Amino acid sequence: MVHLYYMKIHHYTAIFQNEPEGGYTVVIPALKGCVTYGETIEKAVLAGREAIESYLGSLAKDDEEIPPDVSFVSTIDVPEISPSVSYA
Repeated sequence: MVHLYYMKIHHYTAIFQNEPEGGYTVVIPALKGCVTYGETIEKAVLAGREAIESYLGSLAKDDEEIPPDVSFVSTIDVPEISPSVSYA
């Protein structure tokens, strides 16, 4: 008889911020304080995965609840601010 074991897959939103000095900062909004960095986008993705795994492993070790991902991610458009316009 073959026993199949299924591992639950957690999905988390990652925000990749292109840094002026090069590389990418990775922020996982649903996991407070979960931030990492990679020199390339590929390295940033791997660093993000490792950071999430470490974070979740720490929660599991402490018998804490695994948080769900954020509800959704969106962009908000705002007009460019001109120095000649008064906002008083």
